Amino acid sequence: MPSLPHVLSGFRFAPRYDVAVASRRGSGPLQRPENQDNFVVIDGAGQACHLLGQSVQRRTLPGWPAGHGRVAVLDGMGGHGHGREAAEAVAAGLLSLPPCHSAAELGRRLDALHAELQRHFAFETGARPGTTLIMLELPADSAPLLYHVGDSRLYEISAERAMPLTIDHVPATVAALGGRIDERAWWRKVHGEHAPQIAQAFILGNAFSNPAHLSDPLFELTPLNLPSWLCALPDRRALTLREDAAYLLATDGFWSCPAPDRFVGRWPDLLAGAPDAATMVARLFDTMEQDPPEGLHADNLTALVLRPLGRSAHADETALPDGS
Repeated sequence: MPSLPHVLSGFRFAPRYDVAVASRRGSGPLQRPENQDNFVVIDGAGQACHLLGQSVQRRTLPGWPAGHGRVAVLDGMGGHGHGREAAEAVAAGLLSLPPCHSAAELGRRLDALHAELQRHFAFETGARPGTTLIMLELPADSAPLLYHVGDSRLYEISAERAMPLTIDHVPATVAALGGRIDERAWWRKVHGEHAPQIAQAFILGNAFSNPAHLSDPLFELTPLNLPSWLCALPDRRALTLREDAAYLLATDGFWSCPAPDRFVGRWPDLLAGAPDAATMVARLFDTMEQDPPEGLHADNLTALVLRPLGRSAHADETALPDGS
């Protein structure tokens, strides 16, 4: 298998964004047998990049509209079998998905892909694998669109802090929706601890509707079903990006440790002064090799950094929640 370059960059997102990505089986001696993560980058020139068989693939998408972009990170669930194949299938689906211009349109198309792949894997394997999906659709003339399933995350990293902009689809969130835990307990369980449990994944289905049963459709977290202290972070929404921040899409290998909030809290200083997205990604991976968090578990690692460039970041759109 060809080795994956440390950082992939040079994508054509200017003048709006600077993008870089990397994906590995693990860090140092903590290596998984295979990399079940994946990513998708489609730049404004229709040049696409993803993983297939753990190797980088590049292609040109005919008819892709100039200036429209798409970035995504996926974490295949190997514990259910065919995790890498599930992530590859969703990545392939994202390459075929038409450009979307609203969160509602993006959600409809991805819900349809979810159902289609459920049928495919049930027929091909008799089992249903799963994958997380954290994705930003980047229309040329409007705000970025977020779509999220699973426990990979989107972070906004400024000089002050690294702020999560997504809600993990994990048992603690199921408990929060049911009113069984409060805000402090939820933050402690989700961001102050780490457990390899998930309540929803693409293809796999959801345990939100009925925690005792895996339901086929995806369960969208919205202001109508979230507690008040999480309702500003729905799964599918338009975003405004700060020009003085960077945005990280990452799989949970980066915080798979007993005190993840302490490690994540180091990221603003780690990325301070980095001249571009490629340097930011390189610093994240170098830290995992040289100064990883205490008690780090072996897991795949994928990180994609998107950095807004200048006034084109649409500062006039609805402001992001402050997370307080």
